[in-house]
Amino acid sequence: MLGNLTDLDLRLLRVFVAVVEAGGVSVAQTTLNVSQPTISAQLSTLETRLGYRLCERGRSGFRLTEKGERMYDLAITLLAAAEEFALKARHLDRKLVGTLAIGLIGHAPIGENARISEAIASFKQRDEAVRFSISVKSPGELEEQLLNGDIQIAVGYFWHRVPTLEYTPLFIERQIAYCGRGHPLFERAGKLSPAEAAHHEWVWRTYPTPEAQHSTSASKVTAQADNMEAVSLLILSGHHLGYLPQQFAAPLVRSGRLAALNPAKLTYEVTFHMVTQKRSSHDPIVQAFLEDLRNAHPPEPIVES
Repeated sequence: MLGNLTDLDLRLLRVFVAVVEAGGVSVAQTTLNVSQPTISAQLSTLETRLGYRLCERGRSGFRLTEKGERMYDLAITLLAAAEEFALKARHLDRKLVGTLAIGLIGHAPIGENARISEAIASFKQRDEAVRFSISVKSPGELEEQLLNGDIQIAVGYFWHRVPTLEYTPLFIERQIAYCGRGHPLFERAGKLSPAEAAHHEWVWRTYPTPEAQHSTSASKVTAQADNMEAVSLLILSGHHLGYLPQQFAAPLVRSGRLAALNPAKLTYEVTFHMVTQKRSSHDPIVQAFLEDLRNAHPPEPIVES
């Protein structure tokens, strides 16, 4: 069993993690750039150091043992902590050191994504040595990752409110109902009544949005999707009506593949929020980036009549 961790142990754990993520010893050869016998020998050394078998490997394939599965989770945590420690140790003279994990909802308006890029550019002018990690997820996944501490900041639209999270409005996005070319309503799209559209099949999101409060009855919702690409595919099939962000649908409308049902009546707006854990107020990296993000999204000026 391992006592004090050594550099060798860390190297062997990295090999083990690489093999697991590759799905086997032979596939991991490319990732590790070493031969299969060398990898097998390193795994055997690690198992000897630990005192138990981590995986079954051979002609029958690769499979983690029960202890191997638990060790993989522990190794991921340990290696991430070691990498974070090394980063901070190398940059002790910097004011902001660490990792900033940001989660985004897919297909935000291009202009708004440009503002996030502007915030990153401003942040990089600070006295920092911060590694960025950016992922794209659904609203529900973003909230879950925030609560688990996997990300520190999320930008998207969120229908409900979690008490331990803080929601700051950033900008508004317009959603419009569309049909695809080949749908019975396509030739008359533009001024269709909500009542007429309600009789046809719809696609809704798998997460709550304002569209669930109007447009049609639940019995007419015959498809669900958790991202814009999937929603658009169902609408483009010519069999479903559905809502898409206006800027996402614009190229498909210009090419004649989509048509808005009634931009004046079958539409709604959603507010994008910047979301953090309330306790993030103690994290200087998060606070610095939030300041840059707010500066990139100044409040709309009030126009006096």
